Amino acid sequence: MDERERKLAVMELAMEAGQLLLENGAEISRVSETMQRICRHYGVESASFFTLTNGILASSGSDADPLYAKVSYIPVNSGRLDWVCAVNQLSREIESGCYTIVQAKEALRQIRRMPGKKTGSTIAASAIAVAAFSLMFGGSWADCLASAFAGLFTQIFVIYVSNRYLSRIVGKLAGGAFVTFVCLLLQNFGPGQNLSNMIISTLMVLIPGVSFVNGIRDIASSDYLSGAVRVLDALLGFACIAIGVAFCFMIYNRVFGGMIL
Repeated sequence: MDERERKLAVMELAMEAGQLLLENGAEISRVSETMQRICRHYGVESASFFTLTNGILASSGSDADPLYAKVSYIPVNSGRLDWVCAVNQLSREIESGCYTIVQAKEALRQIRRMPGKKTGSTIAASAIAVAAFSLMFGGSWADCLASAFAGLFTQIFVIYVSNRYLSRIVGKLAGGAFVTFVCLLLQNFGPGQNLSNMIISTLMVLIPGVSFVNGIRDIASSDYLSGAVRVLDALLGFACIAIGVAFCFMIYNRVFGGMIL
């Protein structure tokens, strides 16, 4: 390819890498740094990127470089951190001279084809994590066992119901109510003893922790707009979970009466 086509291909490569990072939960500074690193290595010095939480604006051009401008909308997803690590490693290998432009594009395609965790493994990991949280929060072994069952059922609900058929807000509302309902059943008919311990532990499956932490990191890196959007999105998730829990308690009190001990 000629010099113009090569530089345009470099910009497309950088945009694809940035999009892959951003849609999987990477912080803004990492996205911008990765795209700039790729462009510098391949000699596109005039490249400029403006990155937001759900979009990238890219441009380049001068008297010596061909003009390039592109706006890419990127929806907010839950994220694949293994993809983020792979793209970050790829950018460093590109900077070391290990890839041509064509090889780098193929490497990005291979990253997109990386298989995710098996559903069974995810469900089992959720049950183990929730049980560990229950012990960490001071629960008994009976609460630990009940929390493990609650975490297992909650992850099944998230995978097969919430992620497939519900929006983010409705999914968090329904998830909070579902966790409370399952924990109430396990307290009344199962091994559970401390209801608050079981509910708090199981809610960890639903907490958008990565989004919240990355929002704080973006603010700390002076990316105030993107950081505020991510923090607000996480806080909205927290609020929806809390409303779902309260709604389930209200229904329980209406049906059975009295206070929940």
